Amino acid sequence: MASSPATTVKEYLAGLDAERRAVMSGVRRLIRRHLPKGYRESMGWGMISYGIPLSRYPNTYNGQPLCYAALASQKNYCALYLMGAYSDPEQAAWLKKEFEKAGKKLDMGRSCLRFHKLDDLPLEAIAQVIAATPPEAFIERFEGTRGKTASKAASTSRAKKR
Repeated sequence: MASSPATTVKEYLAGLDAERRAVMSGVRRLIRRHLPKGYRESMGWGMISYGIPLSRYPNTYNGQPLCYAALASQKNYCALYLMGAYSDPEQAAWLKKEFEKAGKKLDMGRSCLRFHKLDDLPLEAIAQVIAATPPEAFIERFEGTRGKTASKAASTSRAKKR
């Protein structure tokens, strides 16, 4: 399942086979237990997402809630998207060390942590990463990167005009 047409989390989970649903539900429980106040669970981009509601922070680049984390059942694996770790190199490095300490293989792209079963994850470390960034800090980090991106785009545009 790449992108789900489900409009609710319940519908999304019901569309998974029992084994995959158990894995996804376990990670979802972990996220919900450790998610700082101010983030909201919803369906977005065909997956379960955890973000800052537009009513709290409407100034996003795509008109969607600012995504902090997401959980998806892909064709060959499950994926946990950790935008907090993606936007914080220290947090990403810490997570890598925690995988090593736990003797688990880290299969991660920029923000996408791929796994097949709950035992593939150092669950306490995942809980700490989820709990690490309150919405205010995530917004501040997001706005800091937007300034750099806008500044870089303006520089590129000026260079092209020369």
